[in-house]
Amino acid sequence: MQPAATSSHDSTQLVHIGRQPIYDWGGHVVGYELLFRGASEDLEATRRSSYATSQVIVNAFTEFGLEQLVGGRKCFINLTREFLVGDLPLPFDPDHAILEILETVEIDGAVLSGTARLVEQGYEIALDDFVFGLGHERLLGLAAYVKLDLLIREPDELAAVVEQCRRYPGVKLVAERLESEEHIMLAKRFGFDLLQGYAVGRPQVLSAVALSPSRLRRLELLGAVTAEDADLTKVASIVQSDPALSYRVLRATNSAASGLPRRVASVRDAVVLLGSAKIRQWAALMLVSDVAESASEEQLSSTMARARLCQTVAERLGLSGEAAFTVGLLAGVAELIAEPIAEIANRLPLTVEIVEALVDGHGRLGQVLATVRAYELADEQALAASPVSSSELAKAYLAAVGWSMKTIEGALGTGPA
Repeated sequence: MQPAATSSHDSTQLVHIGRQPIYDWGGHVVGYELLFRGASEDLEATRRSSYATSQVIVNAFTEFGLEQLVGGRKCFINLTREFLVGDLPLPFDPDHAILEILETVEIDGAVLSGTARLVEQGYEIALDDFVFGLGHERLLGLAAYVKLDLLIREPDELAAVVEQCRRYPGVKLVAERLESEEHIMLAKRFGFDLLQGYAVGRPQVLSAVALSPSRLRRLELLGAVTAEDADLTKVASIVQSDPALSYRVLRATNSAASGLPRRVASVRDAVVLLGSAKIRQWAALMLVSDVAESASEEQLSSTMARARLCQTVAERLGLSGEAAFTVGLLAGVAELIAEPIAEIANRLPLTVEIVEALVDGHGRLGQVLATVRAYELADEQALAASPVSSSELAKAYLAAVGWSMKTIEGALGTGPA
């Protein structure tokens, strides 16, 4: 996917993520470690903090899509203390990622009990840059993977550490920072299970164009889902009022799609299927990774007006207004991030009716979208075949524009005091 150029005034931004392969001895990629990258030219991580981890998780699951990043292979994500002790949420299920505990995390009672709780929930744990004497050996009984840095160890020291780790038969040893053929031979000599490093595969920086959600809307969403009796109707309304939030919630739903009972036809469906707990976790994480610029009011207002107009036209034809809103919204999102609508539709857990309307213009929802586009372009020939009269469309359009302007003003906090 080629990213489109963006400026600080656009409602889009480029997001980046590093991906380094982990190999078995047969030369097969068994997994990827996902790494924070602040820019496409960054070869090394510029941050190793809860901010960096939050960005990696949000971007991996809601911008790129985990399937696109790792293709069903194992996914290793670095965690800081905040995630281990429960101060920050993990909004994905145990089968989605292996949790890699950084060597910089101080191992105390809270980290021990938090890690044990995560293991009980089904998460697999990896110990990164493992060194005896720093306290991380207390986690060996909980770990599924131990990563040893071959670049900083002499063979005698390495032999002693490997011997200690082998006392835990469930642990797989990963030789990391392999930078030469000599390192590979050393890993073979000591019986490492997996290999990672420049000598076998360099990190690749992937970039994508992301739509920037409104900070105010994220705060409002977090408040709504944190309420003791969270009103999913209100939650869905907040999500629908921001194109970026809508897109991210749909992508988050797709990340959990393997266990979903059905495909979704609207943002509300996605909210209901994810549930308030998962929505709350994603909202919290988006706030932690809050680096988005305020969106362009004109672009967002246009997108929202199209979605609203699709909804109005559909309801006058006796169709689902929510499904039509989703069609109009995603059509606008595709234009904002300059990505083919087919690619977006294929990554989301949408109903066949919505996909066909977006990709091929088929079905009655496809007819609704075509009518709205014809009105936007003042295509008189296309409008002549419209099931809704031009006068009705004009009234509905003015109402949609007014609604979208109020919605965007509220979302960006730009309305009158």
